[in-house]
Amino acid sequence: MSCEEDVIKIRKKLEKLIEDNASEHGSAYDLLKTLKKLPMTLEVLQKTRVGMTVNNFRKTCSDENVISLAKSLIKNWKKLLPEQNKNKEKDKETKEKESTSDTNEDSRDGDQNQQDVEEETPTTTSLPRANDTGDEIRLKCREMLTNALKGAEGDGAVENPVGTPEDIAAAIEDTIYTELMNTGMKYKSRVRSRVSNLRDKKNPELRKHVLSGRIAAEKLAVMTSEEMANEEMQKLRAKYTKESIDDHQMSVSGGTTTDLLKCGKCGKRNCTYNQVQTRSADEPMTTFVLCNNCGNRWKFC
Repeated sequence: MSCEEDVIKIRKKLEKLIEDNASEHGSAYDLLKTLKKLPMTLEVLQKTRVGMTVNNFRKTCSDENVISLAKSLIKNWKKLLPEQNKNKEKDKETKEKESTSDTNEDSRDGDQNQQDVEEETPTTTSLPRANDTGDEIRLKCREMLTNALKGAEGDGAVENPVGTPEDIAAAIEDTIYTELMNTGMKYKSRVRSRVSNLRDKKNPELRKHVLSGRIAAEKLAVMTSEEMANEEMQKLRAKYTKESIDDHQMSVSGGTTTDLLKCGKCGKRNCTYNQVQTRSADEPMTTFVLCNNCGNRWKFC
């Protein structure tokens, strides 16, 4: 197994720990130790973007040993950067120190103004370079993503784009392919989902945020449909979810428990039923049954 494949596996495990808010410090420490032993190169760093993952994990972790090891890794990896990038990093650190010093001297009003400016300023990310490919399916998917990012006439240009639509599309497709490692149905479905949401006339902000760098190409590649949806759709889904939960709670609290009915799904006799007059008054009531064991619902006639 190549060094790049090992790094990608470790990066995914660290990202899983971050998502789960896990406190498995021993597991994280072992992963970082393994990273330290690998023969890391600048090319592997740029392709896998493991540096960002390690840095993000460092910020969320509370274990001093893990934090120290993460800082050591990042420091060693910075030595692989070209001299020009090193100077940029030093300038960035100097500016951050100066900004912190100025903030401490400012009044509360000044702090609030600074916070307002930061909220209005878009957070941009550097665009990872996608691997070249000659695969016809992958090239077609990149073309579809490119057209979706370009939008239709009248959509308007995006200020300060992080890259060309072609480069961003290639980065999105490359991230999807790197994760799935094939161009099967799951790969095609993932691409079609990105294209559909980028073309959604009711959600123009998604396309603008991707082009401007507010949403990184590698993040869009793994976002769920719920995460990509427009604000109106997100609120609607939240409303339906709440109503569904309320209906479930009502059926459990207001129903009558019985062991005379058997669930056809799990075979258990732990059910709750409600009777509702759904037809005319001279017709018998309709019985709705809920299995308390598996959640299966059915109408009992």
